[in-house]
Amino acid sequence: MSFISELLQTLFFTVRDVTPIIVIIFGFQFAVLRKPIAHPLRVAVGFVYVIVGLSLFLIGLEKALFPLGETMAMQLTAPDFLIDVKLSIGHSLEWFDYYWVYLFAFCIGFSTTIAEPSLLAVAIKANQVSAGSISVNGLRISVALGVAIGISLGSYRIVVGDPIHYYIIAGYILVVVQTFYAPKLIVPLAYDSGGVTTSTVTVPLVTALGLGLASTVPGRNPMIDGFGLIAFASLFPIISVMAYAQITHWLNQHANTVGSIEKENDNAL
Repeated sequence: MSFISELLQTLFFTVRDVTPIIVIIFGFQFAVLRKPIAHPLRVAVGFVYVIVGLSLFLIGLEKALFPLGETMAMQLTAPDFLIDVKLSIGHSLEWFDYYWVYLFAFCIGFSTTIAEPSLLAVAIKANQVSAGSISVNGLRISVALGVAIGISLGSYRIVVGDPIHYYIIAGYILVVVQTFYAPKLIVPLAYDSGGVTTSTVTVPLVTALGLGLASTVPGRNPMIDGFGLIAFASLFPIISVMAYAQITHWLNQHANTVGSIEKENDNAL
């Protein structure tokens, strides 16, 4: 009965949150555009799916993802585990003794980003409008690598206690420099890729990881140090996507140059 009560309460809150979106969409459709909605039954069923899906997802976050992320962070940073890994009782723990945390953060960042439905939608649309020049899987993997590296670096920052703004400022300086040299086709998409990573799958686990890590590392404040991993998850995909485009562009230029040289040699013969 408690689960049913919680489900009904979550459904109520989801309907309350989605209602303004429905009002705005239908309001503009009828009052401004003055056009009927195509396939109204299909649209209504879609909204029902959205409400039910969001409600179940929110319950899943509370019951599974949040506790799992915090538990994993606490287990990986437990002194007994770290001392067993280090095999040297009596020595103070250093930042490199948390390498299992960095590996876990990398894997979580990569896997959650690959599973992110918003990224898949953006990648499919980018592939369509670019006539196939932007690969769906190539974009997804490059974004996932950026998130994985960013979350690993953010976990390192929590462990060592460095101020977050140093990392963010340095990262955006690199983004500005890359913007001037990256292919113009990919720059807007790279900036959008940083936003789609902060969505339904990535944010809960990354937030839980940051809070759990800051709660267990000695001398860290969960409020000050626990948050901020999402900023890394938004910044580093921009860097990785533009780097992916730059590398691909360079490889294509190199292949064209080699092909031209071979063609000239054949003509000379």
